[in-house]
Amino acid sequence: MKWVWVGLFALWPVAAVAVLAASPGLGWWFPQSYVDEAGAGSLESVNPLGREIDHLFYVILVICGVVFVLTQIGLAWALFGAAGRSRARYLHGNHVLEVVWTLIPAAALFFIAFYQMGAWAKFRVESYYPEGVTPVAEVTARMYEWRIRYPAPGKPLMDTPQPDDLYAVNELLIPAGQPVLIQLRSEDVQHSFSLPQFRIKQDALPGQRIPVWFQADVPGEYVLLCQELCGWGHYKMGGVVKAAPPEEHAAAMAAFAAERRSDGVTVENDEVTAALPDTDSTEPGERN
Repeated sequence: MKWVWVGLFALWPVAAVAVLAASPGLGWWFPQSYVDEAGAGSLESVNPLGREIDHLFYVILVICGVVFVLTQIGLAWALFGAAGRSRARYLHGNHVLEVVWTLIPAAALFFIAFYQMGAWAKFRVESYYPEGVTPVAEVTARMYEWRIRYPAPGKPLMDTPQPDDLYAVNELLIPAGQPVLIQLRSEDVQHSFSLPQFRIKQDALPGQRIPVWFQADVPGEYVLLCQELCGWGHYKMGGVVKAAPPEEHAAAMAAFAAERRSDGVTVENDEVTAALPDTDSTEPGERN
């Protein structure tokens, strides 16, 4: 029976590595960001900073994978060696070995901590933001929707709402191919602004305005999620980010502004109204 357990403990790491290798092809990996010209889906982030985060992910994955394989080989060696003996053998310890397996993980952790500081600074430290990036919208999270406030076309986004600001729900319009910045707020509880294809995730906290920047290198529509359990309706707190080339984005914002400011009266409606009889000009006695 002991050889059965030895075999199981030896085989499951092999199965784990095999599943990991097959995961991208099975869709158990990063979310698909876009479809390329050949019609194939791409798992690469559309955000330059997101690609740096992916690189960090793979670096950590390789380090953890090497440690996993080595420790499982050591475990298999110990299991197969002990399975052939009828009595256990006890060791007092090895100080040199203990120092080695303490220093190596510590060195790996220090390496990861310092290696990721560049990407962390680009996302979190405003002085490292792309030069010239300005806010394009204010995104306010509230149960259970995303409310977006845009400045009027040609005007900067102000910290306080302006009479000519534009408002939308669950639909964020941005220009593609250039960095954009939003001001993130929460109206009630803690939410989490998440763009999986951009590798962006930032908590929205009541009472705080948090800048978040990202860039869509490829035009298209991308998923906007809340990844913080915020109440019974958390499951439906989704939206969409629509990235378009700058010229198309400017035209879309102009059309959006015209739609929001329209009173619904058109030239055709005015002509129809003018053709109707003027009922107010009739004499009181002529009315039915």
